[in-house]
Amino acid sequence: MAIRFPWFRLTSLLVGFLFLYVPILLLIVYSFNESRLVTVWAGFSPKWYGELLRDDAILNAAWISFRIAAISATLALILGTMAAVALVRFGRFRGRTLFSGMISAPLVMPEVITGLSLLLLFVTLEQMIGWPAGRGVMTIIIAHVTFSTAYVAVIVQSRLASFDISLEEAALDLGAHPAKVFFVITLPIIAPALVAGWLLSFTLSLDDLVIASFVSGPASSTLPMVIFSSVRLGVSPKINALATILVVLVTIAVILAARMMRKSGGLAQSAQN
Repeated sequence: MAIRFPWFRLTSLLVGFLFLYVPILLLIVYSFNESRLVTVWAGFSPKWYGELLRDDAILNAAWISFRIAAISATLALILGTMAAVALVRFGRFRGRTLFSGMISAPLVMPEVITGLSLLLLFVTLEQMIGWPAGRGVMTIIIAHVTFSTAYVAVIVQSRLASFDISLEEAALDLGAHPAKVFFVITLPIIAPALVAGWLLSFTLSLDDLVIASFVSGPASSTLPMVIFSSVRLGVSPKINALATILVVLVTIAVILAARMMRKSGGLAQSAQN
């Protein structure tokens, strides 16, 4: 009879959660630290949140980063979904292997190589056709769409591969147009994958530092670039306050996405039944 050790699994689970979340909890606690030194507790104070709201450099960088992340995630969602549909529904077509490899390449490509190659591409295009004129928000969006599309395509492709195609066939037999079948039948069922792909693309874009450093200009510094430049001179408690706000926003977004995915999953289950 096999001997089980539930205490070992529980201990491993507890250690794993502590390793992941204790640093985040400490960061949140020290965002309310009175002292300017982030490692010395000097009393409770929310003053660094006020200092953060008066820091124009961080606020401008945050607005640029959120705008870039939202636009690039939306474009990556559209392109990635189209690529996934082509790979799953169009069967074997000429160039499919090359197309699949090009879609998956950004997943394994080092960020330094991706950033450098995109920089050379933008410089060459500017010399040849005059666009893009310099590096800025547009070049960062193009760069982020380039690697985010791969993640969306993989997520949506895995969902489409397990999709019950008989639902679409039934709608087509009843006289529905293929476009209507996609938007009324297919899209609601794969909505959880679309939400997951959009959130992942948004997070990757918001978190990117290496690629954005290659393709950005002086007037388009993103939030990770501003934080990295300030951290090199010493960590300010304002960074802890900013990180706490981001943690709260991400938590709210995850909760809302989970509810949306649960509701969409219930609708999909009802449609399949």
